[in-house]
Amino acid sequence: MAPRKLVLNATEMHTAGHIAWGLWRLPDADSVRYTQLSYWTELATLLEDGGFDALFIADALGQLDSYTKSADPALATAAQTPLDDPLLVISGMAAVTSTLGFGVTVSTTYEQPYLLARKFTTLDHLTGGRIGWNIVTSQLDSAARNLGYDRQIPHDERYERAQEFVDVTYKLWEGSWEDGAVVADRERGIYADPRKVHAIGHHGRYYSVPSAALSEPSVQRTPVIYQAGTSPRGREFAARNAEVVFVAGHSPEVLRKNIGAIKSLAVKYGRSPDAIKFVASTLVITDSTDAAAAAKLRDYQRYYSVEGALTHFSAVTGIDWSEFDLDAPLEYIETESNRSFLAAITKDAPPEAKWTLRKFLAPENGVSYGDSIVGGGKSVADQLASFAEAADLDGFNLNGANPHQSYRDLADHVIPELRSRGLVREAVPGQTLRQRLFDTPDPRLPADHPGSAYRGAFDDQPSSAPTLL
Repeated sequence: MAPRKLVLNATEMHTAGHIAWGLWRLPDADSVRYTQLSYWTELATLLEDGGFDALFIADALGQLDSYTKSADPALATAAQTPLDDPLLVISGMAAVTSTLGFGVTVSTTYEQPYLLARKFTTLDHLTGGRIGWNIVTSQLDSAARNLGYDRQIPHDERYERAQEFVDVTYKLWEGSWEDGAVVADRERGIYADPRKVHAIGHHGRYYSVPSAALSEPSVQRTPVIYQAGTSPRGREFAARNAEVVFVAGHSPEVLRKNIGAIKSLAVKYGRSPDAIKFVASTLVITDSTDAAAAAKLRDYQRYYSVEGALTHFSAVTGIDWSEFDLDAPLEYIETESNRSFLAAITKDAPPEAKWTLRKFLAPENGVSYGDSIVGGGKSVADQLASFAEAADLDGFNLNGANPHQSYRDLADHVIPELRSRGLVREAVPGQTLRQRLFDTPDPRLPADHPGSAYRGAFDDQPSSAPTLL
């Protein structure tokens, strides 16, 4: 049997300090140029030439102000602060690439489905079908306070809203415009056939969208659906909607358990378990030899900011960890923030893990959460391949400690080794992101995905909703 090819995503954020806190201070750090378009176009070209499948861009909508109950530490350490909008750099990167995919994070809690559907259709047009949407419900109290709420919407209600939100977008993307609606008939003066454009007439608990989609369909129609979250509600949402799931866990056992649970739930929704790819995040530090990589780690650790790590960890979990002992065993505390993140290192972790704040945030062998993968190309490839097999993973979100240089190192030392083992997809010009990830000729959602049920669902409806006078 041929080996399972790994999904290889580079993972970034539109900020100077994404996940390896403090390393923006490295003398050769490129991330301080994150406000310049050239930073992103150079990165996209590097990733495409290096053999990555996609660039995934995370996002947040508020300051990280849980730690010490202030945004000061986030500002000082550049812990995902300041932060620009990731959607706006996609088209620039698409213009200098032809095969690299792009996954971008947008929250359902603070957007409107009618407008978001247009944004992603536009990006799918401009990228030639290389766009994916990472669906999040948001987790920062600061975002809620600045976007019209006194506090966060409760965790499970956010998922209820998210499900209605994505159902509306499926209706707009899959059911509103028929195939062949755009005729561009110059002689008859008809661009789109009104008989093939239909209002969706959605009136739900949270959203009312009576009209047709504003944009004509793109090649994928629905972007590739990404999702992160392995709380019970997160698993249900992923099983029903996601095509790529970012699973949390710092051991193969935890990851395999989470993956198995989501696959079982997918069957409940009439989907094939093979219709979902599962990827985990890891930070890799590599070089030409194991010794050179170890030396690079030691150099990086000179710049690492534990305060930056505490700032981010506090914001993600909704807990001010400045009030806790760094060396006490970590315990699960339920909040309205990211439940699966803390659960993965507490109640869901193997008993032997025994994480403390210091062990997790200031690891001896890393510059991020937990240990990093450190070694020469062969060593790193061995670790990635064995970890993927043990955890039943389909691939990795590869975080860069020193973004451009880290991805260049991966392209030079690790990806060629993985390719020699048959573990890397080869880029095919003209493929959409969905075609690349799933090795399918069809750029659209598979027939067993719930979104596909809206194809033809509104064909008896007019092109516009009735106007109420």
